[in-house]
Amino acid sequence: MTRLGTGIGWRPEIADAVERMPGIDWVEAVAENVCPGHLPDSLLRLRERGVTVVPHGVSLGLGGADRPDEGRLTALAERAEALGSPLVTEHIAFVRAGGPLTASPLLEAGHLLPVPRTRDALDVLCENVRIAQNALPVPLAVENIAALISWPGEEMTEGQFLYELADRTGVRLLIDVANLHTNHVNRGEDPAKALAELPLEAIAYVHVAGGFERDGVWHDSHAHPVPRPVLDILTDLTSRISPPGVLLERDENFPEPGELEGELASIREAVERGARIRRPAATPAHDSGTAESGRASDSGIASDSESGPASDSASARQRLGLAQAALLSALVAGTPVPEGFDRVRLGVQARALAAKRADVVAKVAPELPTILGAEYRPAFVGYAQRHPMRAGYRQDALDFAENLLLAGKLTEGRPRRELRQWWLDRSGPAPRPRSRLARVGQVGRSLIGR
Repeated sequence: MTRLGTGIGWRPEIADAVERMPGIDWVEAVAENVCPGHLPDSLLRLRERGVTVVPHGVSLGLGGADRPDEGRLTALAERAEALGSPLVTEHIAFVRAGGPLTASPLLEAGHLLPVPRTRDALDVLCENVRIAQNALPVPLAVENIAALISWPGEEMTEGQFLYELADRTGVRLLIDVANLHTNHVNRGEDPAKALAELPLEAIAYVHVAGGFERDGVWHDSHAHPVPRPVLDILTDLTSRISPPGVLLERDENFPEPGELEGELASIREAVERGARIRRPAATPAHDSGTAESGRASDSGIASDSESGPASDSASARQRLGLAQAALLSALVAGTPVPEGFDRVRLGVQARALAAKRADVVAKVAPELPTILGAEYRPAFVGYAQRHPMRAGYRQDALDFAENLLLAGKLTEGRPRRELRQWWLDRSGPAPRPRSRLARVGQVGRSLIGR
C-alpha cells in the first residue's frame, strides 16, 4: 500500500500557500474540479517536485441504487491517469435518486447522503464498488461520510458495514475521523467502537477536518479549525495502526497559511501521540451474519457466490431505490417525510442541503451574490427548499434567476435589470416552453428603459 505521509486538500484558493508549505508530502484534489487536458499550473509544479496528487470524487454516488454511470467512471479514470495518481477515492453515499428504476423523477441531492446500513444497501454497494474497481486504472478507496440523519431499521453498525464491504470487495478505506466525530454527536455512535470493528489493514489514508455545533447538531463544515475531539479520535486510530497517510481538509473560510500550518502541526502531534501508545493489532469485533470466504483480491473481482442471483440484485436495487427516492424527495421537494425518520432532523438536513447548494452556486455563478447582495443567500435557500436541482449547479443558477424574475420578488431597479441581463446572456439557445419564455420576455420588456 502506498505510503503518502502528511497532506492537505488542494484548493485553488490556497494553491499558492500549499506550494510554499513545508512538510507537504501529498495533496488531494476534488476530481470534478480538475480537467485532465488543462491541469492547474500549481498541480503540475507540485507533481514535478514529486508531490503525490490524489483525485477525490464527490459525484459518483456508489451508494445509490443505480449502477455507477460509465461516463463518470471514465472521467475519474482519466483524472487518475492525468495526475499519475496511485489511487482514487470516492464516498460511501448516494447523491441522486429516482429515475427509471423507480418510475419517478430523477432528483439530485447536491451533496452526500448516507446509505442505510442494511443487507440490501450493502449488496448494492458491493456490486457498485466492483463495477468501479474494474473500470479504474488504479485502486479505489471509499470514505465513510458524516450524517445528520439516521435511517430506521438499520441492521449493522458503521464498523460492521465497512468491515463487510472491505471483506467482500477488497476495496480500501478512506477513514474520516471528523465524520466519526460527527456521527458520535448526531447519531450517538461511539468512535472507539467503530475503530475497533474496522479492518484497519484496509485503510488507505485518513481525513481530518473541522466543523461546528449548533443546537446539539454537529455540522461537518470543512470551514472551521479541527477541534480537539477529532484530534483525539485520530490519536486513537494511530494507536491501533500507522496509517499510510493523513490529510487536512479545508473547503471554505480559508485562514492565513500560518494557521493551516499550525493545524498540520497539531495533526502530526496527534499521530505521534498515537504511535507512542500503539497497541498490538487485534481481530476486529464484528458479527457479519454471513460466512465470507475471506478478503477479495485488490482486483475487486467477486465470485458468483458473492454476487448472488441477478434477480436478487435487481430486487435489492429497486427496494433501495424506492427508499432513497422517498427520502430525497422529502429533503429537496417538500414531499411527506417517510415513516420512521426524525422530522426535526430531516428539516435540519433539508436546510443544510439548501445552504450547500447556495454556497456552490455562489462559486459557479459569483455574479449572483454580487447582483443580489445580502438578498442572495436567503432568497436562494428559500428557493432550493421548494425546487429540486435538475441538471447541475450551472443550470441551478439559471433556474434560480429565472424564478426570481418570474415571481417578481426583486424590487425594481438595478438588481432586477442586471439579473435579467445575466440570465439572458447565459440561458443559451435551447428552446423553452412558450408560456415561460413569453413571461420572461414580458419581464424583460418591462425593464427596458428603467
